[in-house]
Amino acid sequence: MSLVISPDDDAIALLTNGTIEVEGLVPWGSNYTFLVTVRDATRATLAIYKPSRGERPLWDFPTGTLAYREVAAYLVSRALGWPHVPPTVLRDGPEGIGMVQLFIEFVDEQHFFTLRHKHRDEMQRIALFDAVINNTDRKGGHVLLGTDGKIWCIDHGVTFHEHYKLRTVIWDFMRQPIPAPLLDDLAALRARLVRGNALFDSLRALLSPREIRALRARLDDLLARGTFPEPPEDWPPVPYPPV
Repeated sequence: MSLVISPDDDAIALLTNGTIEVEGLVPWGSNYTFLVTVRDATRATLAIYKPSRGERPLWDFPTGTLAYREVAAYLVSRALGWPHVPPTVLRDGPEGIGMVQLFIEFVDEQHFFTLRHKHRDEMQRIALFDAVINNTDRKGGHVLLGTDGKIWCIDHGVTFHEHYKLRTVIWDFMRQPIPAPLLDDLAALRARLVRGNALFDSLRALLSPREIRALRARLDDLLARGTFPEPPEDWPPVPYPPV
């Protein structure tokens, strides 16, 4: 068996159609999170499986929607071309419908706070991505150094809320100009959020109409301002714990 890590389309096909075998419960997740092997006749890969029925209820997010938001975040990252979010699908599994995401081999003890200065451009892209998806829980430990040398970001369940709830440890770039190439990518994403576009149709199956309208509004605001956002005034801007 070979470990499938790229390209994305191959990983998506395996994650979608392969047989899921549970290896064990991941102990550090606040929701039920399983390490699984996904395999077909010739390939196998480790993956993370988060079933909707294992989600801890939240006061501000509808119950049973976090897995859908994880998939939406992956689709947006893929449309933008950044940052690196592991291939993620929504499918049935041993504990019901949930998110299945390619497991990324990572370097221990490396996270945003140890990587921020050496990988400034990638952190800038992650910060902008979080502003787009309205990430309300970007902890330092959600930024990984893969053994492939890439910077990966994970854990996007509490995203796409219709109200501004950006909460992150990456405030390094607030009020700074967004680089022109990244603005071009935002504009290209905004142009795809229309009826009949495949990305829009996929997101519409994962998010509510109000959340999609809010996504459009955030993109419009970022494009109009041309700067990285500031922390919200009525919301704790940094998650706890920060790592």
